[in-house]
Formats: sequence, C-alpha cells, structure tokens
Amino acid sequence: MNAVEIEEAISNLAEQAFDAASFPYAFLEAFGNKATTIKRLQSGATNASDIEGGVLQRSNIHIAVCSEGKVTATLNTLKASPATTKAKAKFILATDGINLEAEDLASGETVACDYKDFPNHFGFFLPLAGITTVKQIRDNTFDIRATSRLNRLYVELLRNNPDWGTSERRHDMNHFMARLIFCFFAEDTDIFNGDNLFTATIEQMSAKDSSNTHEVISEIFRSMNTKTADRKKENIRSWADGFPYVNGGLFSGSTEVPRFTKIARSYLLHVGTLDWKQINPDIFGSMIQAVADDEERGALGMHYTSVPNILKVLNPLFLDDLREQLEQAEDNPRKLLNLRKRMSNIRVFDPACGSGNFLVIAYKQMREIEAKINELRGEKGRPSDISLRSFRGIELRDFPAEIARLALIIAEYQCDLLYRGQKLALAEFLPLDTENWITCGNALRIDWLSVCPPTGTGVNLIGDDLFSTPVNQAQIDFENEGGETYICGNPPYKGGTEQDKNQKSDMQVIFSEELSTWKSFDYILGFFEKARRYLDFSDAAFAFVSTNSICQGEQVFRFWPSAIKDEVQISFAVTSFKWTNLASKNAGVSVCIVGLARNPKNVRHFDGDSDVVRNVENINAYLVPYKDVYVKNETKPINGMAPVVNGSKPVDGGGLVFDRNDAEALKLAAPEFSHIIRPYFGAHDATNGVGRYCIWATEKQYKELCKIPIYKHQFHKVSEMRSKSPKKLTKEGARTPFAFQQIRQTGEEVVFQIPMHSSASRDYYPVVGLPIGAIVSNGAFSFYDPPLWNIAIFVSRMSVIWIGAVCGKIKRDFRFSNTLGWNTFPVPTLTEKNKLDLTRCAENILLAREAHFPANIADLYDPEKMPADLRHAHERNDEVLERIYIGRRFKNDTERLEKLFDLYTKMTTPSNKTSGKKKVS
Repeated sequence: MNAVEIEEAISNLAEQAFDAASFPYAFLEAFGNKATTIKRLQSGATNASDIEGGVLQRSNIHIAVCSEGKVTATLNTLKASPATTKAKAKFILATDGINLEAEDLASGETVACDYKDFPNHFGFFLPLAGITTVKQIRDNTFDIRATSRLNRLYVELLRNNPDWGTSERRHDMNHFMARLIFCFFAEDTDIFNGDNLFTATIEQMSAKDSSNTHEVISEIFRSMNTKTADRKKENIRSWADGFPYVNGGLFSGSTEVPRFTKIARSYLLHVGTLDWKQINPDIFGSMIQAVADDEERGALGMHYTSVPNILKVLNPLFLDDLREQLEQAEDNPRKLLNLRKRMSNIRVFDPACGSGNFLVIAYKQMREIEAKINELRGEKGRPSDISLRSFRGIELRDFPAEIARLALIIAEYQCDLLYRGQKLALAEFLPLDTENWITCGNALRIDWLSVCPPTGTGVNLIGDDLFSTPVNQAQIDFENEGGETYICGNPPYKGGTEQDKNQKSDMQVIFSEELSTWKSFDYILGFFEKARRYLDFSDAAFAFVSTNSICQGEQVFRFWPSAIKDEVQISFAVTSFKWTNLASKNAGVSVCIVGLARNPKNVRHFDGDSDVVRNVENINAYLVPYKDVYVKNETKPINGMAPVVNGSKPVDGGGLVFDRNDAEALKLAAPEFSHIIRPYFGAHDATNGVGRYCIWATEKQYKELCKIPIYKHQFHKVSEMRSKSPKKLTKEGARTPFAFQQIRQTGEEVVFQIPMHSSASRDYYPVVGLPIGAIVSNGAFSFYDPPLWNIAIFVSRMSVIWIGAVCGKIKRDFRFSNTLGWNTFPVPTLTEKNKLDLTRCAENILLAREAHFPANIADLYDPEKMPADLRHAHERNDEVLERIYIGRRFKNDTERLEKLFDLYTKMTTPSNKTSGKKKVS
C-alpha cells in the first residue's frame, strides 16, 4: 500500500462506529497487513501481548483498547510491558474509542488526540507499513489527505465522463482540477468572503442527486472570470455574485464542468471539509501531479522530494551566498538595500520543473531573507520586490505545469500572509497576474533564452494567459537592471538504452554536431549541455540532481571535456547520497549534485553521506577534489600488473554448457572422457557457490567423441545453431562445434574469477578462486596464474573505490571493466618486501574464507554477516597497501581517490607511460 491508500483506509476506519474488539486488527489491516497475518494474530498464534485484550505484532506495534478514561494509564502499561521490549515493538497505542494516544518508542515522539482525529496523524504511523517517513510530512499530513480525496474525485469523474479522459480532453480535466484546488484554498484563507463559500454554495445550490452540480460549479467559475462591473450584463446568478474576480487566465475560456454522480458530489464536499490553510505548495504539487497521470497513480503520494534535499541544490548554488551577504551587512542600511536590490533581479529557472518544487522552495527561501532585510531596515510589512515572474520553468506535461503555477501563487500568498499580515496579503492577491511563468513543452527542444532571457534583454512575445501558454508564446517580457540567473532542478535521467525514439532524437539535435559519442549518454546530459551553453549568454550558474552515472565510467571522458572548459568549472558537488521518497520499502536511488559556473569565486566539495564540506581548488568530473583528469580505456595494464581477461564465450545453442545431471550422463556414457567435462562458472555461479559444466575438448578428442551418440547429439546442437547465425564468425564456427567460439584460457591455469557486477553493499569487490581446470564464462573476468600480491591489490578498498569511480555503476551496484578499472589502476613502485607482505595478506584472506567452507562468497561478503576473521584479514590488507601508498591509512574514500588520481596522472605522462606498461619493481 502507498501512503495515500493508507490514509484512505485510516480515514474510513475513523468514520465507522468504534468496535473495541475489532479495532486493533482493523488498524493493522489499514497499514497493509495481509488477511492471513490478521487471522494469525486473532487466533493468538502470533499475538505476543502480555496485556489482557492487547494485540502485539512483533517488531511493529503493541495495541490495547481500554475502558473510558484509562487511555494514558494503559499507554504507560504498554510501555512498561516486558512483552513490548522482548518483541521489539516500535510503537505503542492505546484508545478507548473517545481518545487515542500513541508513542514512537525509538524517538519518544507521541500523539494524543480525539479518536476521530487520529487520521490527521497517520503520517506518524507510516513506518508500520515499511514506509520511510519524511519529517515534513510526518509533521503535516494534510497534503497526503488532500491528494487521497482529490484522487477519489478524479477517478470517479473520469468513470462517469470517459470522454474527459481522452487525449483530446485531458487538458480540460486537468485544468478543472487546478481550478478546484484554487477554490478550496481560497475559501479557507479568506480570499473568498464568507465561511467555506465554495463548498457551501455547491452544497446549498446543487441538488442532492447531483443532477445540476456541474451547472452550479460552471456558474461559479463564470463569475470568477467576470469583472464585478460586468456581472449584471453577463447575467451572473445572484448566488454566484459573491465570488471575487480572479482573472489570471485561471477561469478564462470554457467553463464546462464534467457531470457529477452522487458519489462524486459527496467526494467534492468531503474535500471541501479539509483545512486548506495547511497546504504546503512545495510538497502538495509533487503529490497531486500523480492524480492526473495514469502511470504515476499507482505510486500516488510517493513522489515527494524533501525540502532538505532540494536545499542541497539551492543552498550552495546561491542561497548560501545571499545569507552570507545578509550576515556581513549586519544593520548597515545601504548594504541591506543593495542586497535587496540584487535579490529583486535574481531569476531562478528550472527546465524540468514538474510541479514546481524547486521554484517554490527558492521563492520561499528568498522571501525569508528579504523579510529579515526589511526588519533590519525598519520596513517590516513592506511589499516584496521579489516577483513571481523571476521564477521560470519548463515542464513537458501540462498538468504539472499548471500545478507549478498554482503552487507559486499559493506560496506568494502564504509569504505575504506571514511577512505582511492578512490584510495586506488579501488586498493585493486578486486579481491574479496574467503573466505566465511556466512553459509547457519539451525543454530539450525549446530555446531556454526565450523562456528565461539573459540579463537586460526584453522580449516582445508575451504569454497572455497564466494557465494556457502555447510553446510559441513561451517568451515573456522581462527587462531588468542586471542580475543573475540560477538554473536548477532534477531532470529526467534515462540511460542510453532506456530512451525512447523521441528522446534519442532530442539528444541527436543537441549533440550530433558537437560530439560523436552522444548515443551512450544519459538523457540528463542534454540538460547539462543546454545549461552549459546558457552560460555563454548570461551571468548564470546551474546545478542539477543527477544519477552518479554521468560522473563515472566512459561518460566522463566522452562528455565532460567539452563541458569543463573556457573558464567554466564545477563550482560545487555533492557526492553520492540517497534521494528517497515515500515508497514502501524504498531505499532510494543514489544521486549526486553537480553545479557549474564560470570562474566561481569558491569551489566547495560536499560529502553526500556526512555532509562534510571542504573548500577546494578544483573538482574534477569524477567529483574528486583534484585537477581535471580523464581516465580512458587501456587495452593492456599500464601498471605492471597481471592482465585481467574476459572469460571464454561458448555460442553453443546449449550444446557445450549444461547442468549437473547432463554432466553426469555424459560422464557415464564415456568414463574415459570424464576429464573433458569441466566445471563452468559465470559470475553468479562462482559468487553463489553453484556451478554448471561444459565440454572442453580438443579437435583430436572431438573425432573420437563423435562416435558416442550422446556427444554427437550435443555437437549437433552447436553446429545447427551456429550454421543458422547471420554472423560470419559464428557461421564459420559450425565447422568446429567442439570448441568455444572465443577461448581465453587453456583450462590448466590457476584461476581467480572477477564478476562483471557486484553489490554496492559490499565493502570489497569479490575475487573468487576456482578449482584447477575450471572454465570461466564470458559473463565474468579472470586472472590466470597471477602472483598473489596482484590479488591483494585487487581486493583492496583502494581498488573498489577506483572501480566505482571510473567504471561506473548499474543503479547502485558496481560494474567492472578490465580496460577501465584494472588496466588503469594506479599502483606505486613496489619493493620485493612490499610484494611479499601483500602476498601474505592475500593468503590470509583466502585462508579466512576457507575456514568458513562451505559458505559462498555472497554470504561471506554480506556486510551484515561477514565473519570477523575475514573482515580483519581485509582490514590488514588495506592497512599494508595504504601504508605503501602514503605511509598511513587514508582518512576517507575521497582522500583515496585524490591519491589515485595523482598517481594516475603521473603514470600517464609521456615519461612514465612507455610501451603501455609502467615499471613496477
């Protein structure tokens, strides 16, 4: 269940008559517990409670229903219960059906409310459903409740008005929902005169059978689009005349409304009972946009981007500088005035703005700084110089674009209310400004300079409707005395293989004339490139949230040299951290933040996990505080190490590779040839301790084997498959069906296998020793007959950090490349003693593994289960190696990378790089 579904279930529970016996089970069911789980609790099979009438779900919650007036005492009893402690309950809850109290035992936070009001606190209990809560939502659950109710209304209206769900009318439906949201907000914030004017008018003037509900709403909309002086002439109904003139294009155009059922009317009135003063435009927009998106509705209420995460972009981009200037100004009126004037000319532009989160947060933060300036200057309550026109966005879908405009309008009103008071906020709110700040269109095809023109440039083409702007009317007249533009946001990522035809076309338009390697680029690099070009025309800087992949692997040396040049450099970077949302069991995608500017006055490096910040001279494209350097593929090791080789490729149609049962059958058929049935390991096989088998034969053996029917059958499979291939090399291989198509080993070597991929949760990249005679598949890499000190280097923390930085990752997991991750790995000059010490370290690691036989590599390197002796052996290996590098242990991974890049630079200078090999002695 998602957060919205949980809220709906909890609300339904609170509205029903209280039943003491069933409440605990109904409560748990509302948080997604399955019927079988509930039945086991009811039967007592899993109920661990030691309190009469109590229900205790292990590792979750202890609930008790009590007699009237005993709620607090019962909660104390639950807290003191030995069973609560033993079962590791996270929450306790007590209720008598009149009042309800609960406590989060880990944080000590509590809830105490009327029973009927406990749905207002449902965010407090979201961990019961495995949902990682975000503090802003836990403190204010209104936005999810509003989203839940609007979603029910939306679905019901589309059910009864299917034509409104078609592509031709979807915009009308979305526009209608935006109008409703404005009305609900306006009636609860005194923008409309009277108590609940909108909801009350619909309830009073529309029939209970809903037959004319659409007509009543349409008349209200028509009134708000008609100036007061013109209403008599337009025959506005008297009961609609009390609504103000709104303008701004919100109610212009068609006032047609979808037809309502009795259920839809009920939902509408239910939405109106919520207290819309509590709306958070920075949260609500992300949630409500999913209401109108068929693909996203299944994740309704999950796409909330937390304010702290957004501020990781906005603070270092420009807000920190504004706050620093405010602090330096102290109470100097002239300096404060200059800062306020500077702020009035700042523009914030999000080219993939969605429902406007980044723009809303930027606006609210700037208004907060401006309010402090006004207070210090003795001008509290002064009109704001920060115009909504300065907050620009592009959004591909029309409904999020409308919600973004609405969110900014609401944010402006709330800021005026906070900093100027209700009277002044209301006096200047209506009518709305007609200028349109959000353009609906494809950001990679629109000229950003037309949406957010550079400093001092006037544009004549003006959007004339706040809520409807064709792309060819995206340009807005914007003339100022000179200011800065800050581009920010969280654009779509989409890897090269995930892009659809249109997205590939977008990338081709941007890159085809500049770079030949663009086809493998992540989609977000299109946004980086357009922002980079924007810097040529404006006093601007930009920062985007991105997947780590653009700062890892081949994309680094293919894209970044063209971006970091001409005095443009990375001005700040936040290294990998989890960008979480409200999805159940969601671990969050790992992202980084990269900001660029021309000649930045300071360069800051933020550690994404610890938030430690350092002022540095330069940040390179790998997000390492080091000079610009690009690691490129090498066909051979340039570090003097043994080569790492891809495994052998069968291309066999199932004839050469098979499972254990087939292997036994082949051995029984010809015991004298048992030695050619070899263990065969792909990456998964070796890591998880399972294996397959293969035929590894010579041509001479093949001639003898063809006399044996079972072998002849296997070879026929190979020959048939290869002969049908359109590939010339494969077709030729039909003549040698006994042999792998690509052979990388003799089959007699000592083999250490390296998987292509490894879990990001592992502290070390696994290297698996295989039995003599084992054959490695092309799904993995291997060392063949390597010196053990090479193994010690590969399994080190230094190695895994290098692999993560230069090879790239799939999602969060490591992806190894021998040409990038090993052939380039920087190794210092090693003495014979160094090699001996490292050999001993490798032996100790292998012996520690052996001591835990038959545990497989996956188990041994699970960070939660890793044996102490194996971890100690690795720690010792790291210490020995790192002392070779710098004479001590490194402080952190950033310092490790700095040293590795320094060594790599020295290794690849012409004087050190000779014949593709660095001398190691």
